[in-house]
Amino acid sequence: MLFRWDWLRPVLTAPIVPTLGPVHPDALNVGIFEDTLRAAVTGDFLPYDKDRRWGGEKDEKVLREGVVHQPEHTLVPTLTRRGRGIVKVFAYGPRDSIVEEAAELAAKLASVHDVAGARVIRPLDPDTAHPRGTRIQLKDFTTGHCPAPDGPVRPVTAWPTAVQETFAPFAETTAADGLAFLHTQMQAGRCGPVLTAAVEDRIVGAIGPMEIQPDAIGRPQLMPQYFAVLPEARGQGLGRVLWRAAMHWGQSHDAAYQLLQTEIGGPSDRLCQAEGLTSLGFTYAMSA
Repeated sequence: MLFRWDWLRPVLTAPIVPTLGPVHPDALNVGIFEDTLRAAVTGDFLPYDKDRRWGGEKDEKVLREGVVHQPEHTLVPTLTRRGRGIVKVFAYGPRDSIVEEAAELAAKLASVHDVAGARVIRPLDPDTAHPRGTRIQLKDFTTGHCPAPDGPVRPVTAWPTAVQETFAPFAETTAADGLAFLHTQMQAGRCGPVLTAAVEDRIVGAIGPMEIQPDAIGRPQLMPQYFAVLPEARGQGLGRVLWRAAMHWGQSHDAAYQLLQTEIGGPSDRLCQAEGLTSLGFTYAMSA
């Protein structure tokens, strides 16, 4: 075992694990960090990795040889070969100087592995003043009812054929939000339902896929979704209706919770905060 929980636990200011992303605080333990090291050797997806649903091979892996694990701070580097490649160093610890050490490690490993990018990922606690980056949010389905909302929302396959056919141009328009990728997965039959909003027989918003998988301790987790509304259709409450429909779907299919990452101050962030989600902390990415 490489990691000591008595060293690692005090510096986990936000529940984010390298190569896996956010995890529920109840599932945050030394075993999940050790699992990422084993996965780096085998190249396999962990059973509870949210990315395994897309198939293929795991693209990001922990660079075990670069891990720095000390009583007051821990650095965990990862390598991604996608595109021109990038090394990310997750910097866990209270001292601001840890960022400099992490940046040096990221630059060194990027050179060793001949990739173009080097970045530091800094987890921050929920009480951080004036945070930047992304917020980790928790929707707990066990604490209250999620009613079905009123509004023009259905699974895309429940609309008439003519409406369904408008999903393709919608997906292309919202490619930056991941909908074009989602569309390819839908066409291949490799994902769960996608909820859509239509106005005047045209799809203008979507959230999906709707899928539930067990987490590291076996609790059913609603997987993160792609979510977008066309710019010209915003301001009508469709985003909120889609969101509430997704939460109703998750609760009615026995999910215990969902974790999300939202850009601080962005539309999804404001929506989640207004909907009462719990902030678990932040992550801030910096170039090394």
